[in-house]
Amino acid sequence: MPTPTAPVLPPAAERARLAVSAVFLINGALFATWAVNIPGVRTALHLSEAQVGAALLAVGIGSLLSMPLTGGWIARVGSHRVTALLAPLTMLALVPPFLAPSLWPLSAALGVLGVLNGALDVAMNAQGVTVEKALGRPVMSRLHACFSLGGVVGAVLGTLLVGRVPMLAHVGGAALLSVLTALVAGRHLLPDDPAVPEQAADGTQESVPAPRSGLSPAALLLGGLCFLGMFSEGAHYDWATLYFRDVLGLPGGQAGLGYAAFVGTMTLGRWFGDRARTRFGDEAMVRAGALLSALGLGLALLARDPLPATLGFALSGLGLSNVVPVMYGAAGHALHGRGIAQVATIGYGGFLLGPPLIGFLAQRFGLPASLGLAAAGSALVAALGGLAFTLIRRSD
Repeated sequence: MPTPTAPVLPPAAERARLAVSAVFLINGALFATWAVNIPGVRTALHLSEAQVGAALLAVGIGSLLSMPLTGGWIARVGSHRVTALLAPLTMLALVPPFLAPSLWPLSAALGVLGVLNGALDVAMNAQGVTVEKALGRPVMSRLHACFSLGGVVGAVLGTLLVGRVPMLAHVGGAALLSVLTALVAGRHLLPDDPAVPEQAADGTQESVPAPRSGLSPAALLLGGLCFLGMFSEGAHYDWATLYFRDVLGLPGGQAGLGYAAFVGTMTLGRWFGDRARTRFGDEAMVRAGALLSALGLGLALLARDPLPATLGFALSGLGLSNVVPVMYGAAGHALHGRGIAQVATIGYGGFLLGPPLIGFLAQRFGLPASLGLAAAGSALVAALGGLAFTLIRRSD
């Protein structure tokens, strides 16, 4: 039976907040470093677009394999230990894909990266919930903002270094800095709150029953809404530039306006999202944010003009910015580490399956109509968010 730990002092909790923020930051930078070097890997291995897509799918499959298992691991040893172990290993796993001589070794290396990153995603979000509890205030939105900021940093450094330094030197340097950061951060994470024994009528101690391992209605609905939220995120990330180029007819770099507007407002919304959560509450943040995303993307699809379309993508990014972080946090508080694992696994399926589904539908019905599915998904999150939070409150 675990024994209660000493109360967490504010300085320790604040150090843990900075530490887990650093883990989110380097995780975002890791994937940006990989993304900016994909063309170099494709050229070096002489891969077709279909082969690149197959290799990238290995990351998603690896993540989906490890995410459901991580909740039980966290329950046994704590999110602080799991995060401290997985963060440096995940950063190291960035290097092997760049050493692969052909498609199959590349896919295997990316699969390993996906396994490690999927487990890290669950663990670092669970640690974020632990830090929230210790501080007594929301931090999840700011943590996810750090992930987005890490992506920006990694993309900017990649833009400066790709083509100017050898690819392996770029990746190795980024991995080394990330591993060192992860090792330092791992020393300042917080142990999760242990189960506190209850006092029985006869004065003896009774342990609190362990959480059920099955999929509760709250986890199922929350996971489904995360699926829709991440489906919409993935659609924006992968199809915004093509929408501006192929539908709106913007040439060259101008085609990235919608993507830039979406990513910029999403990062900004997450950076200030915790203040809004404190003021308005989690349910209002999810429902209003999802509705704003649906309206923004609807504006972009109906206007068919670059200026209102850019505004629409900006509004959609602002609306979506806190939907998934807030639902992750709600799952962690009510359902603990196992709940985050379940919700994250279901939600990540939307991020993995969304972009290919948009592409399939676009081929038959056109890109505007297929992106309308992402807007409808956001509207559904707004409609069902109230029911999800009612179920969560009953789970507390």
